[in-house]
Amino acid sequence: MARKPSPDDLLAPVTLAVGQEDLLLDRAVQQVVAAARAADADTDVRDLTSDALQPGTLAELTSPSLFAERKVVVVRNAQDLSADTIKDVKAYFSAPAEEITLVLLHAGGAKGKGLLDAARKAGAREVACAKMTKPADRLGFVRSEFRATGRSATPEACQALVDAIGSDLRELASACSQLVADVEGTIDEAVVARYYTGRAEASSFTVADRAVEGRAAEALEALRWSMATGVAPVLITSALAQGVRAIGKLASAPRGARPGDLARELGMPPWKIDRVRQQMRGWSADGVAVALRAVAEADAGVKGGGDDPEYALEKAVVAVARAARARGQ
Repeated sequence: MARKPSPDDLLAPVTLAVGQEDLLLDRAVQQVVAAARAADADTDVRDLTSDALQPGTLAELTSPSLFAERKVVVVRNAQDLSADTIKDVKAYFSAPAEEITLVLLHAGGAKGKGLLDAARKAGAREVACAKMTKPADRLGFVRSEFRATGRSATPEACQALVDAIGSDLRELASACSQLVADVEGTIDEAVVARYYTGRAEASSFTVADRAVEGRAAEALEALRWSMATGVAPVLITSALAQGVRAIGKLASAPRGARPGDLARELGMPPWKIDRVRQQMRGWSADGVAVALRAVAEADAGVKGGGDDPEYALEKAVVAVARAARARGQ
């Protein structure tokens, strides 16, 4: 493998999938297998764990066949291969067999780095499968899921889905598939709310959003729904605190700065800058201080400092909404 193949060349002699995001690793394998079977419906697929690939096994799997059949050999957790097996794999890189695609799944990092470096030096096709730890990355993932199906989803809908589902990519992908299958036309925030309201993450942030927007009645309704569905009170006080602090941060930021610059300075994703800008109309510095005190009191109340956590939360929600000057009511 002297020349590095194109990322689109799914039938490259060696594909290296690097990272620890299981969904992306599985997809990398599925794409190669699908391409191989499109070229030859009788493609033989061998999916092996690292301990199943012993010294000599790769040579057996890649030896010429009487019928010259196409084959895909998948090796999972390649970073755990034994030293002798790694020698076999490195040797294979210099003379890969025709009609055979080797797919190595590697976690990245220091363990097994020699194999990783050798595969890259040999010109393996590489697929990034790193964990998506940043909200902005998960938001981009959701957008790409809808784009891949040719469907349109509003930015608010994508964000609402991330808020509702959380960080599990499999659940996010499944939710996107469900919405695409069930909903005609553009997928908007109302559709996402109809399907996923009641999830803990969504409920707590819905309470906070309505409160900081000054919509006390809607915030209280969302609070009662959250409590009825078992959302932990500490999640709600946390969401309220985040909402008020975000307004305070943005209010004290330089005026006229671009969302991208503000995002870096304040530690918020750009989409959140736009949302908080809309929510902060009507807020004052005194209002932020009053709201933070109310949330702190509620937090103490739900953590054992009071007899009625629900009442403590209701008081905080009303105080935050009033601090927002009851905008929207």
